[in-house]
Amino acid sequence: MMNDDLYESLLRALSEKLCILPDKPEETPENTLKALWSLSKGKPVSAELAKNYEPEKLAEEEHQKLQFCVQERLKGVPLAHISGRQCFMGLELVAGPEALIPRKETELLAGAAIDLLRGCVTEGETAQVIDVCTGAGNVAIAIAMEVECAMVYAADLSEEAVELAQKNCELLGLVDRVQLHSGDLLDPFRALDLNGKVDMITCNPPYISSAKVPTMANEISSHEPQMAFDGGVFGVNLMRRLIGEAPEFIGSGGHLVFEVGLGQGPALKKQMSNMSEYDSVDIVSDAQGNARVIVARVV
Repeated sequence: MMNDDLYESLLRALSEKLCILPDKPEETPENTLKALWSLSKGKPVSAELAKNYEPEKLAEEEHQKLQFCVQERLKGVPLAHISGRQCFMGLELVAGPEALIPRKETELLAGAAIDLLRGCVTEGETAQVIDVCTGAGNVAIAIAMEVECAMVYAADLSEEAVELAQKNCELLGLVDRVQLHSGDLLDPFRALDLNGKVDMITCNPPYISSAKVPTMANEISSHEPQMAFDGGVFGVNLMRRLIGEAPEFIGSGGHLVFEVGLGQGPALKKQMSNMSEYDSVDIVSDAQGNARVIVARVV
């Protein structure tokens, strides 16, 4: 089969059968095919970067690899797990089953944190940032890349996720400015003399209620780590801990910035607004008007 015929045939199959998740809008049938085609040529890229890829002539073994990868994708294996790449805030990251695949929606969290840090940090000073539930390290890395004065301390309960985040730090040359730890929420930082000295804590916590986990798309529930999305009975277990513990580390005027699930924002904002530790609590909404990020300033 000629390249053009193969491309059209596989694109048609993907267009007819591929289930695209709402939180991965960049994974169109065409971007998916281009990413897998590039992978078959030994050049792993994310769906985002694959947009500009021009398919090259395939050798027989590359043709077979492409056919296999397309079938794996149609079986529900995440594209990022097949390609080993995911784009986040314009950064090409290593991805895998060790951690939640970075989502477009989390760019709202990273963007809010970056904008806030740029506006609050005095020139010449170092911004101390903690990122918990760091997963693949995407939020921590985006902050370090965009805010040159930031020193980021990141942690995850999963040692496998921390190892993946370390690969991404090495890939982007950030091992000196993103320090990784394994442990439960803020526990890894209690021995680092950071109490009251941190400018910001960021977090993309698990926020899906346990009851909803079995109803999730198989692409997520069967391939991504459950601890990264299961937030307990009401989906807010970890967030409540974070809200209570964060002021121990954040200095006066510093911020807690974290992602929330659909429908969770208003109640959490009300709860935090009644706490003496915070003097302002704001919501960042997505393009559809849904509250997706909470930004709270510590007294």
